[in-house]
Amino acid sequence: MSLTNPVKTLNAEVARKIAAGEVIDRPNAIVRELMDNAIDSGATSITVEIAGGGIDRIRIIDNGCGMTKEDLQTCARPHATSKIATETDLMNLTTLGFRGEALASIAAVSRLSIQSGGWKMRASVTEDHIIEPVAETQGTIVQSEGLFENFPARRVFLKRPATEGVMCKGTFIEKALARPDIAFRLIIDGQTKMDLPGNQSQKERFISANSYTEDPALFYTVSNKSQQLTEGKPLWSFNVIIGEPAVSRSSKKEIVVYVNGRKIQEYSLVQAIEYGGQGYFPNGTYPVAAAFITVDPKSVDFNIHPAKKEARFYDISDLHHGLSSTIKHFFQQYTQANFAEDKPADSSPMYERHISYKPAQTQAAISGSNFSDFRSKYMAGTHTTSSAQKPSFSTGTTTFGTTKNTFQPSSTMAYSNTATSTEDLVQQALFAQEYQDQEKSFEQALVQKESEVRFIGSCLGTFLLAEKNRNLFIIDQHAVHERILFDRLMNTQEKAGTQPLLIPYKINTESKTQDNQLNKLKERLANIGFTLTNPKDGYWEVTEVPERWTGTEYDLRTLLFVKHVEPEEIIRSIAAMTACKAAIKDGYVIDDDTAAKLVKQAFTLEDPHCPHGRPVYTVISREQLFTLVKRTF
Repeated sequence: MSLTNPVKTLNAEVARKIAAGEVIDRPNAIVRELMDNAIDSGATSITVEIAGGGIDRIRIIDNGCGMTKEDLQTCARPHATSKIATETDLMNLTTLGFRGEALASIAAVSRLSIQSGGWKMRASVTEDHIIEPVAETQGTIVQSEGLFENFPARRVFLKRPATEGVMCKGTFIEKALARPDIAFRLIIDGQTKMDLPGNQSQKERFISANSYTEDPALFYTVSNKSQQLTEGKPLWSFNVIIGEPAVSRSSKKEIVVYVNGRKIQEYSLVQAIEYGGQGYFPNGTYPVAAAFITVDPKSVDFNIHPAKKEARFYDISDLHHGLSSTIKHFFQQYTQANFAEDKPADSSPMYERHISYKPAQTQAAISGSNFSDFRSKYMAGTHTTSSAQKPSFSTGTTTFGTTKNTFQPSSTMAYSNTATSTEDLVQQALFAQEYQDQEKSFEQALVQKESEVRFIGSCLGTFLLAEKNRNLFIIDQHAVHERILFDRLMNTQEKAGTQPLLIPYKINTESKTQDNQLNKLKERLANIGFTLTNPKDGYWEVTEVPERWTGTEYDLRTLLFVKHVEPEEIIRSIAAMTACKAAIKDGYVIDDDTAAKLVKQAFTLEDPHCPHGRPVYTVISREQLFTLVKRTF
């Protein structure tokens, strides 16, 4: 084969184009590389201008530190960089760009110009670092024109300008999300499409950059950091911006991960966020979230992908556990805060009663020929007053469902001349107190009655209807039964048995990192029923598994080393599957006594969601029903 196709060295131009193709495959790759450089320059304001989808022109303007004439003379040569000097610097990267391939690659496939510090440099296939003086500018202006015009074989694979422009906008948002302290502006074909101010919070930048229409109050910031220190700093720390269950999506595309300012594709960390929200989002939906993670540069390697989209971690298991457990703890607190008490669907008052004080009526009732007889009976405690005879005293406004009950008799009340003695006034005050006490008793009885659960019946073979606190509850019989069974399984998990294996699972670890991971998880795995032994380095045996475990040795390896599933999540998924299979199904007919018991148990659940995240019940208030039938309150 070597006789017909001998090995030969490529000429410089072909080699440059091949190398450039690894870095610059379409316009948004140029946007990515140039924005990285602008951010690294210390800029506080960055403007990105795009024309023709970035094929015709891309211009990046920043107010950073700028470049000298000497920098411009070498910046677009292969592997020219100011970010690293020796190979050891690769293990302590603190900048976004570092390889020194970007400008050289852009010059190989387009016409590149850079203006900074009173000088302008042009570089392309036909021009080699031509330097000329220009008016001095602050920062740097970098421009790419005519992408792939000298490389037709690659240009034909570009999409339409509008589509390429959308990709460039996506890259712009990606870079802007990580740096809320910097102001970013995006101009496409002369029109400003995005204008993000500087000094925003991460939550504000996340919502504004992604143009989310949901209420910002539905998003939260969750933070944590490693207890393990390196050089006095946490091994890792993170802020996660995440939406509550009301903000969900049908795919994982809107779960993004940033590590040290770079967006990376890391399946296990996306999965950690997913696991953290498991049980709080309905089946088939996922949270909207962005994790901004800071790790020790020595524990992560970004130099494994031409576009730095991937990273390799020394030990990701601790970070994975920190992410998933912190998010899970947040949703537990969120659930307790929102569902710990039975809150009406509408916090507005159910209705209001206004009782007016009428002194003339009261005076007539206690004056005249019967006054002495009435007084003596009242003082003896034997008098009763019918509702028709009751004096009407002002008790302010009594609002059921709230506490708002006051008695403030006016000091300017007028009394008739027939009853102006101190004794008569005392009798009136006693009447007021009696009436007020009766009103309180009435309200307490009404509130107690309304807070009781009243089972109405079953409907459509799926739902149970109940009334409580003047709200109609529509309860999913499968979801409530599934949650009851799941809670019972989880609460008795410690007492659940294990099953010994006739042939132990054999796990050959691939690295010391995996050995360390199993050592960390050994005790937690034992708590849920997996017994591990370590006869020798690099070799482990699993001799016992939980009695409900139906997986294989391969399944266990995948869960631990590929998906990095927490031990507690393994047993949770087993319990959820068991509960789901055992719960009554849609269409099952159950007797009223059983249905009533399920309804009462539904209101004792700490978390009114099934293990897969679906709500146990839906609440419709009296006001909402009135609105539906076009009735006024």
